[in-house]
Amino acid sequence: MEISAMAFPSALRAFKSLKDMEENQQFDVVIIGGSYAGLSAAMTLGRSLRTVLIIDSGNPCNKQTPHSHNFLTQDGATPKEIAEIAKAQVLNYPSVNFLNDLVVSVRKMDSGFEVSTHALKSIKAKKLLFATGIKDIMPNLKGFSECWGISVLHCPYCHGYEVAHKNLGIIAKGETAFDLCMLIQHWAGDLTLFTNGPSELTPEQLNSIEKLHIKVVEEKIAALHHTHGKIHSITFKDDSKKGIEAVFSRVPFEQHCKLPIELGCDITDTGHIQVDFFQKTNINGLFCAGDNTTPFRTVASATSAGTKAGAFINMELLQEALPK
Repeated sequence: MEISAMAFPSALRAFKSLKDMEENQQFDVVIIGGSYAGLSAAMTLGRSLRTVLIIDSGNPCNKQTPHSHNFLTQDGATPKEIAEIAKAQVLNYPSVNFLNDLVVSVRKMDSGFEVSTHALKSIKAKKLLFATGIKDIMPNLKGFSECWGISVLHCPYCHGYEVAHKNLGIIAKGETAFDLCMLIQHWAGDLTLFTNGPSELTPEQLNSIEKLHIKVVEEKIAALHHTHGKIHSITFKDDSKKGIEAVFSRVPFEQHCKLPIELGCDITDTGHIQVDFFQKTNINGLFCAGDNTTPFRTVASATSAGTKAGAFINMELLQEALPK
């Protein structure tokens, strides 16, 4: 299997084949996940003169989101455009390499880590960074997944301005519904809470919601109707219908990559990988950054976490190389 020119531009060290790379390269750092956190860490490490391999399978969680917002210099760009610009800039650093592949296993060794992918049996690294994100779990509601990231939204800081003063909805129940009502009412022109069954709200919560003039609909949802992901109405099991222009919701998630868990990384109560201020896990030499570590899911926060991880990975490498 030959490495394509897209994978290794001329500015980088050239490997004739994946086998050649496997047999001749020991990397300072392997980064698993080539989106914002991974690319940001790679830039910091490339500028620190570290040999880096980014491995990415090309399946980002925001792949159907049409525009990204609230990120300086790139407000309104598509997630793909931002990632492509970032990748091109990162790969200008001669010590940084990019491999389109899927990591299937990781083994901890005394000297670091051994990574295996579909194409390669062994890639060795002193340090390892997982920037693998999370995988959203869609509810069993017709039309929901097709609208996710387009008109069914998770973050008002990323998308609230674009739907401000419009006829908005929230699909949630219980504590999540209450939290979203308190948050989204600031952006909405008219706001309806759709609980898809009993609301599970306390009397005190219902009273607070009513004071904000938010309507509560407990009827079971039949479908979200949309055109190319842009919602225009919700129908219910009783055949009633409600026009709507955008919806906010929170969905459960799982780690996109289970390997950090298999390696023994601690997990928080929210299901994120536990890291310290330096993006370090409880496994020596293993770092994590991005959406897999925090509920605050923005391009800016992922980029910041990646930069911080790269800097502290380099600091560890410097300290470990000092004469004993």
